[in-house]
Amino acid sequence: MEEIARVYAEALFEVAVEQGKLDVIREQLGEFADAVAENRDLQVFLFSPYFSSAEKRDGIGRALSGAEPEFVNFLELVAEKHRMPAVFRIRRRFDELWARENRQLEVRLTSAVALEPEIVKRLGAEIERQTDRNIELSSEVDESIIGGLVLQVGNMVLDASVRNKLERLRKEVAQAA
Repeated sequence: MEEIARVYAEALFEVAVEQGKLDVIREQLGEFADAVAENRDLQVFLFSPYFSSAEKRDGIGRALSGAEPEFVNFLELVAEKHRMPAVFRIRRRFDELWARENRQLEVRLTSAVALEPEIVKRLGAEIERQTDRNIELSSEVDESIIGGLVLQVGNMVLDASVRNKLERLRKEVAQAA
């Protein structure tokens, strides 16, 4: 299923870039996937083999009357090929492609106590400077780390928490004994 989602997402992405509609199609794909995720009747209609491809195409065409024609055509093709259950994975892969295209990087900062907004802002600016990417920074509090910070930048984690240091010390003591 992942390979199917990758192929469809890349195809939609290429068309969106060629047509200069990348952001619009990303938004419409997100809205469509959210609507399907929230509506059981819509899931039954789109995922069920009891409805024909023609019925699904017609339903998509009517439901998305104001959407970009390329996006409507894409969804009609996905329905015709009985690949609609992959729409959530297609969205996830499309979002990854969009983030790479727009040099976006997700960063999560975890601390034991709430940090001053100015500190978070300065830290975000420094990460942007060092990575040369636009970051989307989220900050959260997790008292279990005791102190220090845990910084997740993309798929890389820098754990400078007191909990992590205590755990490493515990392992060293256990090995020495």
